[in-house]
This record gives sequence, structure tokens and C-alpha cells, in this order.
Amino acid sequence: MQESNIYTELDLKQTLSTNRLVGLWRFLGGFHWLYLGAIGALGLATAAKTVSYYLLQYLVDDVLLAEQVAIPFYVIALGFVGLALIQGAFTFVSGKLAAHSAEGAILRLRNYLFDHIQRLNFSYHDQTKTGELVQRCSSDVDTIRRLYAEQFIGVGRIVLLFVINMAALVSLNLKLGLLSMISMPVVLLVSLFFFKRIHEAYEAHQEQEGALSTTLQENLSGVRVVKAFARQAFEIDKFEASNSEQYNRGQKLVRMHSLYWPIVETISAAQMLFIFFLGATMAISGEITVGTYLAVAGVVIWVIWPMQNLGRLIVQTSMGMVSYNRITEILEQEREVVDTGTYQPQGAIKGAVEFRNVAFAYAAETPILQDISFKVEPGQTVALLGPTGSGKSSLVNLLARFYDYEGSILIDGVELSDYAKRTLRQQIGLVEQEPFLFSRSIRENIAYGVDREVTPAEIETAAKTAAIHDVILSFPDGYDTIVGEKGVTLSGGQKQRVAIARTLLKDPHILIFDDAVSAVDTETEAHIQAALEALRQDRTTFIIAHRIQTVMRADQILVLDKGRIIQHGTHRELMAQEGIYRKIYELQARLEDDLVPVSGYQNGKDKSPNGPVRVTPGVMAGQTG
Repeated sequence: MQESNIYTELDLKQTLSTNRLVGLWRFLGGFHWLYLGAIGALGLATAAKTVSYYLLQYLVDDVLLAEQVAIPFYVIALGFVGLALIQGAFTFVSGKLAAHSAEGAILRLRNYLFDHIQRLNFSYHDQTKTGELVQRCSSDVDTIRRLYAEQFIGVGRIVLLFVINMAALVSLNLKLGLLSMISMPVVLLVSLFFFKRIHEAYEAHQEQEGALSTTLQENLSGVRVVKAFARQAFEIDKFEASNSEQYNRGQKLVRMHSLYWPIVETISAAQMLFIFFLGATMAISGEITVGTYLAVAGVVIWVIWPMQNLGRLIVQTSMGMVSYNRITEILEQEREVVDTGTYQPQGAIKGAVEFRNVAFAYAAETPILQDISFKVEPGQTVALLGPTGSGKSSLVNLLARFYDYEGSILIDGVELSDYAKRTLRQQIGLVEQEPFLFSRSIRENIAYGVDREVTPAEIETAAKTAAIHDVILSFPDGYDTIVGEKGVTLSGGQKQRVAIARTLLKDPHILIFDDAVSAVDTETEAHIQAALEALRQDRTTFIIAHRIQTVMRADQILVLDKGRIIQHGTHRELMAQEGIYRKIYELQARLEDDLVPVSGYQNGKDKSPNGPVRVTPGVMAGQTG
């Protein structure tokens, strides 16, 4: 298998197994022989170490005590040096192969995990906390890396040490060899006893670490809100509470380890001392030679030590098992299928949209949309109004098939589910109420929505249409200005206009503005509306807005309440009816006439250097009581 295939062709979802050891072994697909080579090299290093004790036995019994020099002393010395070099060389080779295998497998796992998360359904991301995903993709993946690089290879080393040295010990003296295994069942039972408890403690610890990561991530993302409301003390208390719980769970894990180690080490030390004492007694009585005793004393260490550390590795392996479970919970999620569909449009869609008795719910017991029916001709503009929670955003989100629905939605007479999601989303441009900008330049953010090379002129044209070009040029670095994380260096209105420019550059045939002009002033909104007027001629446009002025020129206006359309018509038609729409219009009209003086105008005298300052309060549709 070529190395490039090792990193790209293995579908980790297909390697999952209910047996975690089998699943972890399958994760190493493509690196199996390298990993086995690492274990084999360890076996050769171990054998070289064991042979050195036989050489020690020969040196003591046949050279020093027998005073025979069949082999020159310097040759024996070179034998010790040679065996040490062999041991060191194969240990190095083993470590290199194990590290290459572990790092390669984890590189693939990280890439696959990230790719997999990108392809999951919107509903999964709605229900999963970002901090939890970050923790699983970082801490849990690193735990599995250590499992491959240290624990698994350590288990292989321990098994080889035990088997090779046990065979050597039995060959040196059968009685001592058999007696050296007395403590082995006890150590294994103690290790298995602690395995389950440490497994549970570590799982609880990792869960709390995910909760702590979520708390930190939310705080850092909302740091401006925290400061604006002076809620630092509240956030500190919340973090300290979560951190204290992490500490308590960590202490429980430490206590498990603190109990385990003294027990196992005491058993192992007692076993070793017993063999040392018995061997010395046998050497004094002449039952074995001094050289044999020294060889046994050296070899028995490498029999007892593996038993002791096998328990340690069993316990540490339990942590890797927990992390494997947490990662497989993500990998088991079904991916969103975006490239398959029974209908492939020839060229761009026209934009005719029809909803027929559409219903939608995030959870079965709480319907969001009910019996939604309306029809839109290509190039028409549809406005949606309604109180918070009436289902406006959910309705437009269905057009991009972010969620499944009941009923029928047609685009150009074809059922929405017959389109491939990728094809559909390439034809739809969405500007959300809270646009997300990446920590990149303004130029890169505007060009983000298209999968091709974009010229500076195209970017500037889109920016001019979104009424943000002049603002960008006022920055020292112009279009190369880095906007900061989530666009933090821009105002709310500036971020929305950059997001509008990004959508316009995509040149979609269905435009969706989900309250996209809520953070711009009336004058800027007028510039945007005027620039978009020509663009709407060939595009079907959906607008969610809170200002009547924004929607009154729409071809159709849908007023929603509790997931249902309660009014439907043009501005003129709705004004002729009794209902929410006319109430909102009249309320906003009164408030626009009722200009409120702001600070700087006190006691009937103007305190502002530029004369009286007056503002027009914004009123959100649906907040009329």
C-alpha cells in the first residue's frame, strides 16, 4: 500500500466495532505491519538483554570461579557491549516505527474526524455543544495517540519480556521459574478490579472536561456581552463551579491510582524478595551455582516487572477505551448526503417556489410550522413578518434542506427532496441575522462563498452593491484588513454588509435575507435596497425583516404566528384588512412621528454642539403585545 493511500483511503466509519480492541486495531489500518515491526524489534531487543544474563552466568561460573579462560576476557566484554548495542539499536527502531504508526494513524483520525463533522446534519450540530466537540477532537484523540505510542506498544513489550524471560528463568532453574509466577494471578485480579473503577472515573472526568471546555468557549465567544453587562463575577463563579467539579472528579481518579500502585508494587516487591531469598538459599546450599543465582536475580526482575506494569497498562488502557467510545459516538452519526438526487437541473434554476401543506418540528411534540402553503413566481420578492418564534427562520431554512419536513416544497415544479443538496445550496444565497465572519481578511471573507478564483473587481462590485465598499477603503489596509475572530473588529452593520457582499458574489438565484438589515441604519438600508432592486429582477428573494419600510414593496407578504400563516397579500391588500400587519404599520408610523430627544437637550435648551439630536426608535414586528 502506498503511503498516500494509508492517509486517505481508509473509511474509519467502516472500521468501528463493538469490541473496542478490535476497533482500535482497525484504526491502524495501513500501519499494521509497521506496528508489528515495532513489536518485533522490541522482541529482538528483549532477547539481547536476556542473552546478556546467560553471558553473565558463563562469566561467573566458567571464568571467574572456575578460573578457566576458554574465551579471552576481552571477547566476553565485547559480547556485553555488542548485546547492549543490539538492544539499543532495536529499541530505537521499535520506538521509531511505533511513533510513525501512531502519529500517522492519529493524523488520519484527526483529518477524518474533522471531515466527518463537516458532513453531519444540522440537527446534530443543533444538539451538540461546540466545546464538547472540540474536547473530543483534541483531548480524546491525543489519549488514543498515547494509547498507540505508549500503552499498546508497552503491552507488546511486557508480553515479550515476560515470555522470553520466563522461558530463560525456567531454563536456568525450573523451581525458581515456577515460583516466580505465584503473584501473577493476584496482580491481574487487582488490576481488573481497578480497571472498571478507573474506567468509570476517567469517563466522568472527560465528560466534565467537555463541559468545562464548553463553558470556556461560550465565555470567550461572548466576552463583549459579558463586559457590556458587567457579568464578569457571574462568569467567574460559573467557571469556578465547573472547574471545581472537574477537580473533584480528577481527585477521584487520582485516588484510584493512589490505591492501585502501592498494592501492586507491594505484591511485586514481596514476590521479588522471596525469589532473591530462595535463590540465595539454594546457592549457599549448592543447589544452584553462584552464576546461576546472579542470572536468576537479573532475569526475575524482568519477569516481575512486566507483571507489575501489565496491570498499570491495563488501567491506563481503560482511559484510551473511554476516548475511543467518545470518538466513535461521533463517527457513528450518519453523514448528510449532499451529492445524490434524482433530478439534476440543466443550468441555473428559475426560482419558482411552492409550499404545499408543509409542516416541520425540531421535536415531534413541539411543532414549529403547520399547514404552510403559498406560491412564488420567479423573480418575486416575498417578505415574512411575525413575532419571535413564529417560524420565519425555520421556513426559509427548509429551502436549503437544512432539515427534513412534512408536506411538499417545489422549486421549478420539482420536489425539493429530488434535488441534490449540494446543487440546491449552490443556487441559494443566505444572509443570516447574525452573520459569521472568519478571522481572515475582508477580501477572503467576501470571496469565501464561491469555489473559483475571484478577481478584485468582482469583490469590489459586490461590496459596492452591499454599500460597504467605501467603509472598507477607509480602513488602513483596505480589503486586506483582518476582521478578527467572528468579525469582532467590525460593527454589527458592517459585518452584515460584508455577509451580503459575500452572498451577492455567489450570484444565487434564490436570495434569503434573514433579518439581514436589522443592524444597519435607515439610510444604509435604503442604499442596500436600491442596489438590490435591479438584482431582484431575476432572483426570487425571501426577506425576513422587522421594519414595515423594508417589506412594504414586496410582491407578497406573509404574516406568521405560532407556525401558521395568518395573513397573506401585498402591502396594499394587508392594509385594507384588520390584523397584525396594519397594527404594526400604524404603531411604527406613530413612533416615527414621535421623535424623542436624547442627551444634550435638557430644560428646553440645546446642550449639543450640533443642535438638537433626535432619534427614531426601532420597533420589532410582533412585539406589539
